[in-house]
Amino acid sequence: MSLLRLSSVVLPVLLAGLWPCSAVLAQAPAAAAAPADVAYPGTLSLTVDATDLARRVFHVRQQIPVQAGPLTLLFPKWIPGKHRPDGPIHKLAGLRVSGNGERIAWTRDPGDVYAFTIDVPAGVGSLDVEFDMLTSTAGNQGRVVMTRDMLNLEWGTVALYPAGHYVSRIQVTPSLVLPAGWQAGTALELQAREGDTLRYGTVSFETLQDSPVYAGRYFSQVDLDPGAAVPVRLDIVADAPKYLEYSQAQIASHRAMVEQAYKLFDSKHFDHYDFLLSLSDQMSGNGLEHHRSSENGVAPGFFTDWDANIARRELLPHEFVHSWNGKFRRPAGLSTPSFHVPMRDSLLWVYEGQTQYWGKVLTARSGLWDKQTALDALAVVAATYDSDRPGLAWRSVQDTTHDPIIAMRRPQPYRSYQLSEEYYNAGALIWLAVDARLRELSGGRRSLDDFASAFFGINDASWEVVPYTFEDVVAVLDGIAEHDWRGFLRSRLDAHGAPLDGLAASGWRLVYTDTPSAYHKAALTARKTADYTASLGLTVSTGEGRVTAVRWDGPAFDAGIASGSTLLAVNGYAFETGLLDDAIEAAQADGSAVELVVQHGEVVRTVSIDYRGGLRYPHLERIDGTPDRLSRILAPR
Repeated sequence: MSLLRLSSVVLPVLLAGLWPCSAVLAQAPAAAAAPADVAYPGTLSLTVDATDLARRVFHVRQQIPVQAGPLTLLFPKWIPGKHRPDGPIHKLAGLRVSGNGERIAWTRDPGDVYAFTIDVPAGVGSLDVEFDMLTSTAGNQGRVVMTRDMLNLEWGTVALYPAGHYVSRIQVTPSLVLPAGWQAGTALELQAREGDTLRYGTVSFETLQDSPVYAGRYFSQVDLDPGAAVPVRLDIVADAPKYLEYSQAQIASHRAMVEQAYKLFDSKHFDHYDFLLSLSDQMSGNGLEHHRSSENGVAPGFFTDWDANIARRELLPHEFVHSWNGKFRRPAGLSTPSFHVPMRDSLLWVYEGQTQYWGKVLTARSGLWDKQTALDALAVVAATYDSDRPGLAWRSVQDTTHDPIIAMRRPQPYRSYQLSEEYYNAGALIWLAVDARLRELSGGRRSLDDFASAFFGINDASWEVVPYTFEDVVAVLDGIAEHDWRGFLRSRLDAHGAPLDGLAASGWRLVYTDTPSAYHKAALTARKTADYTASLGLTVSTGEGRVTAVRWDGPAFDAGIASGSTLLAVNGYAFETGLLDDAIEAAQADGSAVELVVQHGEVVRTVSIDYRGGLRYPHLERIDGTPDRLSRILAPR
């Protein structure tokens, strides 16, 4: 058809308002109804078949009571604890909806791809919904949640729910079909097991999403609070039986962690709690908080190679703290009535930052770390903000609370400059400063422990979420020790600099030596990484020599090295980290440059790094003549 002929056809149609695109837009589904605090009529049922291990697929069947007329079904979008709209809608496939045995058409909302609209025919009282959740078959597709020996089921990824209601007002009865002989751990109450089908009690859709399952061929459950009216359990799945061998001393430290948490928060906001722990290098690691459980993934040898996994021992304390901080007490912007209402992350420096602080403190107080290990771990955090966050010159810690939405935790070429969720560790340093100031103002009689009890210890035994605001945080701090807490916090959250003053206020300073601490060395070995951040300004994998990070404006950066490069040679010899150590020391001794052969893509070149400061690894050192508040913070109660 000629252009002239096309114009003669198209223009009249456009002028008449009959262009096909206009027709599509006119028929677009209406926006999903806003959630209302009204009970959904009837109870949903949900069955997940998790036996398709070879293809790593969850097969889902739902029954949803309905009334005739328009209905919108939603796939969870804003998942609590992830702080971003990343519900894996792209992995949902094969959606079929039927009623009274007849197929019913659905339409995806083009402006909201998480919403499916349906016109329920007259006479249909229940919808049968079926679909498949195609989980990752390789790590580059996202987190692996199914292997031949274990699985992690997050109910929010295998269920649709009706719009127009608070998720707390939608009731659902879930069932799970497991591979033969597998066992499972979850916060849900098991009503019956029929062969390999687990039938759980009816809960709200909110509670269901908050109650994931870890299941596996090799399973062990440990009681972490023997004889308690409120049980705390460690539910472990492993790649092989040999990894389930743990010592009584290791279990004793985890029991002490539970005891120390109770002393800290002076309350329990659950009827039982399950640590779901995978020991695997097949199923991707995870750490996600829930009210009565947590998802935790570590290396297979977490127990059997205890010393090598020293850095991961703070994971369970961190996630346990979240039951109080983040789940029971939750920032108002994150306390949303459905998984479709956008969240606001501005208080993540409390939600995650204070949890990061308490996680480290409880790891020390429980004996999972000794005092020196805790000091060494804190030194690594402090060094990050002393020498590896030049991006704080243009961004603030407060601004990084938007990072879950901005970056969606995608890899970044220059994290030191771009920054990424600094509210975790920088937030922990800010809370250390708060703790030190409270102790100073009260002559050592009050501390952040008092804040934990006053802020999180209210309404003992209640599960009902209590939202909070910035002003609530300030008010409780004022009640412990009067001070300009609003100004104290804002001056650190909004500053363009590192929040390191809490160290000196606690009686310690950051120093560098040419030898890493035992903690730092073990953490690097576990990650197969060599850390030259405080010297050359880069980290590199110990195997293939791949540069994993480069500090913006550091010596390596100034020499033109970018992350993703590969170090091929050091001073004329094939790359080894030992040779790079020697070259750095030689440069310090005789003033010679460090010469590297670097490959980036197809380009291979030799670069000379002008650095003569020697190897530098962080440690903490006491400041003579000052109160040692940090040792008191780390000591068990």
